[in-house]
Amino acid sequence: MNSQILRGHIVHAPKLGQLEIIENGCMLLEDGRIAGIWEKLPDAYKDVPQVDYSDRLIMQSFCDMHLHAPQYPMLGMGMDLPLIEWLNTYTFKTESRFADTEYAREVYRRLARELVDNGTTRVCAFSSLHLESTMILMEEFEKAGISGYVGKVNMDRNGSPELQETIENSIRDTYAWLDRCDPKANIKPILTPRFTPSCTNELMAALGKIAAEKHLYVQSHLSENTSEIAWVGDLHPDCPQYWDTYAKYGLWNDHTVMAHCVHSDQRERDAIKAHNVVVAHCPDSNVNLISGIAPIRQMLTEGIWVTLGSDIAGGAILPMMGVIAEAIRSSKCKRISSNWTTDFLSVAEGYYLGTTSGAHYFGGGDGFAKGDRLHAVVVDDRKYIDTARLSVRERFERAIYRAQTADIVAVYGEGKKIK
Repeated sequence: MNSQILRGHIVHAPKLGQLEIIENGCMLLEDGRIAGIWEKLPDAYKDVPQVDYSDRLIMQSFCDMHLHAPQYPMLGMGMDLPLIEWLNTYTFKTESRFADTEYAREVYRRLARELVDNGTTRVCAFSSLHLESTMILMEEFEKAGISGYVGKVNMDRNGSPELQETIENSIRDTYAWLDRCDPKANIKPILTPRFTPSCTNELMAALGKIAAEKHLYVQSHLSENTSEIAWVGDLHPDCPQYWDTYAKYGLWNDHTVMAHCVHSDQRERDAIKAHNVVVAHCPDSNVNLISGIAPIRQMLTEGIWVTLGSDIAGGAILPMMGVIAEAIRSSKCKRISSNWTTDFLSVAEGYYLGTTSGAHYFGGGDGFAKGDRLHAVVVDDRKYIDTARLSVRERFERAIYRAQTADIVAVYGEGKKIK
């Protein structure tokens, strides 16, 4: 058995709003799994090799539960339009370039590296509709040490001349993609109808059948924008609400990930909760694309499973510490707009949503749970002013708001050091 001890200030969030800090703590890893955490190392482990991160922060690494990998080249661009116009003006043109596999390899290799460098080790990612480029994305994530899910996008209507499938090609390529996925890999497939307006009824029905046959999770979008919701209503007059368009085709299941849910009313939220659907809250994108501010405090109070996503490139922030900070700011805006009737997120709560809540989707436990493979970042914040005067909790909070890529000096994913 390969054993080692990590030493440093250990900070994790086992429960929503609960921050546990072990100053100058010791974490025992056995074959990459967490075997114990102590304030003082037990004598029985004195001879185990140690990795010294003294006076640095050992924090949970991050889960990005909604990102569009082929939008990485347009990160920080095209922020002047709402959702539907943004898709038609910028996004579809960018994604169409991934018919070129050499281009896909270059982009996805760089994306994987930037994710790891910023401490994101688990993802739920959209690819484009291109089969070969989707396989390349999965390969590059796997090589970088990232784990999670990648989906080949399905869209057979309302795309663009450069970016749209026939229903026959969509179904054929989906089966071919699934046949090529390695069941032993850390990156696994997830069915990905882009959103209801992009998929005909026949395609949605076929994807529901595949989900049931192959026992696959599903990811898509829900109630992001009021114009989008009205469009869905026109396309499906038989469905009282947006979520019904997924449910009637077998795509509204336990562990289905729905991004945004900005305008989900009580009935829709009840359906989310009842079916254990996961909300991927994307605060930066929701503001950039003028969609609105999701009622996250209300969702948490109602017991809905909420996680965080960068939603690049609607979101312009890839590092998840930045997304956590945006989630906190967004919740404060919600409090202001509600005349101070809604509580905003604390730093500890934002950290939980960006780490533990997402980790649960991948089978992880609460915080740095015993038996889990280590997913962690080591942050060296000692260059910042007054570090010696601050408590570890204060240093952690400042790291959420200020830490840069260079401050993340080590990253662990699936129990292995990947940076």
